[in-house]
Amino acid sequence: MPQLTNRQMKAQQTKQRILVTALSLFSQKGYDNVTVDEIVSTSGASKGAFYGHFNSKYEIFLEKFKEIDNFYIHIEEELKNISTAEEKIVQLALRQMDYLKEELGDELMRTLYINALTPDAHNFLADRNRSLYVIIEQILKEGQTSGELDPAFNSNEITLIISRCMRGTLFDSFIFTEKIDLDKEIEQMLRLIFSGLKMSHQ
Repeated sequence: MPQLTNRQMKAQQTKQRILVTALSLFSQKGYDNVTVDEIVSTSGASKGAFYGHFNSKYEIFLEKFKEIDNFYIHIEEELKNISTAEEKIVQLALRQMDYLKEELGDELMRTLYINALTPDAHNFLADRNRSLYVIIEQILKEGQTSGELDPAFNSNEITLIISRCMRGTLFDSFIFTEKIDLDKEIEQMLRLIFSGLKMSHQ
């Protein structure tokens, strides 16, 4: 990989400074209460630098969520030590819930869901090329090949159902006033799904 020039390194540092500043402001004040001007002023960057890296403040937001897929790729390696497809996906979901709670927090997650409903906005959640979808489907196919799961089921359709359970669990945590145990909720749903996917001899 070619070494970055001083100019390229400075540009990367500026982009990272804008990103960190914006995310901090989003968490403190709420996404809708933060303007591009405030991000620029607080980060010490110019408005030209801002738009040189991001088309909008929502694009900053999406940059953070790219880290989530890197997290899934990292977890995929750990899941290789688990023997069953069911347990792999349950553990993937549990780790996902912990990561989102600890690393992102309610405000950023809530903003992602709100913007996913906005017409013409880039819908990160619905992108089926994300590593989450790829990993889930691969695990399901392995389970079908090993005889754990019924091969009659379409792995792509089950992947969508499982991912909807994950999103739905998070969404419920925002719309219900009582505290929801995310780990308990997602595990119960996934165990129920897998009870219908397993081969009859199990």
